[in-house]
Amino acid sequence: MSVPQPVAFDYDALARAPVATDPFAHCVVPNFIGPDDLNAVVASLPEMASGGSFPPESLALSPLVRAMTDELQGPRLKGLIAGKFGLDLDDAPTMLTLRGRTREKDGRVHCDSTAKRVTILLYLNPENESWARREGCLRLLRGPDDVEDYVVEVPPVNGTLLIFPNGPTTWHGHRQYVGRRYTIQLNYMETSAKARHEMRRHRLSALAKRLPFAA
Repeated sequence: MSVPQPVAFDYDALARAPVATDPFAHCVVPNFIGPDDLNAVVASLPEMASGGSFPPESLALSPLVRAMTDELQGPRLKGLIAGKFGLDLDDAPTMLTLRGRTREKDGRVHCDSTAKRVTILLYLNPENESWARREGCLRLLRGPDDVEDYVVEVPPVNGTLLIFPNGPTTWHGHRQYVGRRYTIQLNYMETSAKARHEMRRHRLSALAKRLPFAA
């Protein structure tokens, strides 16, 4: 059996990408995964019939996708992000999940848990009519009250990478969308008791979802 070529991330594009500050510090890198690699990844992603987040350990990942998730948790990406945002992430644990479907309740305006220092989202979807209608496109918001009060909108397509350090005003959400929507979420975590608890819950979720009766 031939070994698939690893996904080639465009680290140079990440290094060149500017950090925007409105409505909060963030960086968007289109085509962090190129079209050919993206097609190969999408073709080998596991079916995730239910909503919610899946730790990699809970899924039967192909060698290609497994290698990609390992690379995303590696030192090169962390070092680039630390330098770009002026952060010390040397001791920050990583937590990675995959999502395959978006539900009616998803996308409500929120800030991420304070246990997460940095949120990194990698979008693995081809363009379609829903994204053109701006459904399911993540919005970086001016406040907590209105998903239409946004500064930046990021369609979840074409291997786009979105990065932002978390804080009390990092409000984000999207218009309702129901259906397939592949996303990898990577977080650099705090080392607090709250963060340790969240990571334990993450590991337990991986074990539970591997059970034969798990939904």
